[in-house]
Amino acid sequence: MKKSLLFPGLTFPALIAGLFMFFGCSSPEKASKEPPNLVIVFPDQLRAQALGFMDMESVRTPNIDRFASQSLVLSQMVSNYPLCSPTRAMLMSGKYPQSNGVLSNCNSYSTPYGYELKTDERTWSDVLKEKGYSLGYIGKWHLDDPHEPYIDCANNAREPKWNEWCPPERRHGFDFWYAYGTYDRHLRPMYWTTRAGRNGFHYVDQWGPEHEADLAIKYINNEGDSFRTTGKPFALVVAMNPPHMPYEAVPDRYKDLYKDIPVEDLCKQEDIPPPGTKWGDYYRKNIKNYYAMITGVDEQFGRILEAIEEAGLGKNTLVIFMSDHGNCLGMHDMISKNNYYEEAMRIPFIIRWPQNIPPRRDDLLMSVPDIYPTLLHLMGFEKDVPSDVEGTDYASVFLNVKGARPGSQFYIKVPVGHPELGIRGVRNQRYTLAITAGEDGSKETVLFDNRNDPYQMKNIAVDHPEVVREMKDRLGEWLSKTKDPWLMAN
Repeated sequence: MKKSLLFPGLTFPALIAGLFMFFGCSSPEKASKEPPNLVIVFPDQLRAQALGFMDMESVRTPNIDRFASQSLVLSQMVSNYPLCSPTRAMLMSGKYPQSNGVLSNCNSYSTPYGYELKTDERTWSDVLKEKGYSLGYIGKWHLDDPHEPYIDCANNAREPKWNEWCPPERRHGFDFWYAYGTYDRHLRPMYWTTRAGRNGFHYVDQWGPEHEADLAIKYINNEGDSFRTTGKPFALVVAMNPPHMPYEAVPDRYKDLYKDIPVEDLCKQEDIPPPGTKWGDYYRKNIKNYYAMITGVDEQFGRILEAIEEAGLGKNTLVIFMSDHGNCLGMHDMISKNNYYEEAMRIPFIIRWPQNIPPRRDDLLMSVPDIYPTLLHLMGFEKDVPSDVEGTDYASVFLNVKGARPGSQFYIKVPVGHPELGIRGVRNQRYTLAITAGEDGSKETVLFDNRNDPYQMKNIAVDHPEVVREMKDRLGEWLSKTKDPWLMAN
C-alpha cells in the first residue's frame, strides 16, 4: 500500500479508526421545538483582532461589542483556507475544499478546473428550504466561475475575470436573491435581483453595506409582504463586501472618526513592517480606512439587530456575525489573506440565541465546515445533516458548554490546478505548523509558538523537532480525513 513520503508511517486505512475519537461527536437535546429564524451577517476580510471588544486594536465597534456581550464568542475560530470562495464553499457545504471542489477563488484562471460550488451539493440552505423556510441572500456570493461572454463590469475589465451571475438553479434554495459574484466598487455596487437575467444587473449609488442593511431590514419586516412568505420561519444571509479593499471606498463620516489619530498610534503590533518599507507604508496608508470600513459595517449591523428586536423576533432568531477570512494588510509583508498567519486565519464568530446559548467567550477550536452540522442541530434538524458532511457538530458545546472538543484546526492553500501541492498546516491552542510543498520537490517547514510569540515573528521549527513531529501527526490525521492528495504526494 502506498505511503506518504512526508508522513511515512501513515496510510489512509491506518488512521480511519482513530479519526472518530480525534474529532469527537456530540448529541445534545434539541434546543427548541419551534424552528428559529436565522440571520447571518458576513462581512468580507475582517480579522478577529480588529473588533473593539477584543481589546487588541483601536477600532470602534460599539454595536458588535454589545452583541458580543449577549452572545457566544468563539475567540479561536479560524478560516481553514483564508480565501473568499473556498471559505464560502466550506460554509455552505460543510466540507473541506478537497471534497467540495472549490480549491481556490472563483475567477477566470480557475474556471477550467471547475472551482465553483456544485449544483448538486446539498447545502444547509437546501435543507432549510426542504423544511419550509423562506430564504434570502443579499450581497456577495462568489461561488460561480466566470465564463464567456464575460459580464461587462469593472471587476472583469482585466485578467483575471471575477464577477458572474448566479442562475436560479444554482442558488441552493434562496428564493429571495439580491446579490453579485464579486464586485469591489463599494460606493456604487451592482446587484442581480431574483428575476433578473444575466445581463439584467443594476447599479446603486449608495455604500454597499448601508444599502444591503436597508434591504435586510425590509426583508426582516417583510415589507409589503413581498420579501418572504408570511408565517414561515426564515433564514437570511447578508454578505457585505467591506472591509475588503479598496479601503478608501468608504463614506467620509466613518473616515472622520479616525482622521485625527496619529497613524503610528495604530501601528503598535510587532508584525507591522517599519515605515519606509513597501508593506509598512502600505499598512500605514490603509489602516485608518480599514478601521473606518469596520466601523461602518458595525453601524449597519446595529441597524439590522435593531430591526430584529423591533419586529419582535429577537427571542427566537439565531444571529451570527462572522467573516470569510482576516487581513494582514501588510503585516508579515503579506498584502491581505491566503496565508497561515493569525491575522489572516482568525475570524470573528459570534452567535446569539437568547435563552438557549449562554453568553460567554470560548476557545473552542472550531473550523468553518463545523458550522453546517452545528447550526442544523441547533435549529432542530440534526437528522437531516447529509452523511458526507465533514464538519463536526458542536451544538452541545454551544448549548451546555459540554461535549468533545477538537484538538486542532486544519490549514490549506492550493495552487490553481495543483491539488497535490501548496501549503498544508495545523493549528492548536499553542502552535501553528505549516509545510510548503514546492513544484520542484522542495519542502519548507514553519512552526510558531503563538503563546510566547503571539505575532509569529520567529520560526522555531529547527529548535523544536519534537513539537514538529507531534504537530505533523495531527496534520496527517487531517490529510487522511480529507483524502487530500497532498498526503500521498509528499
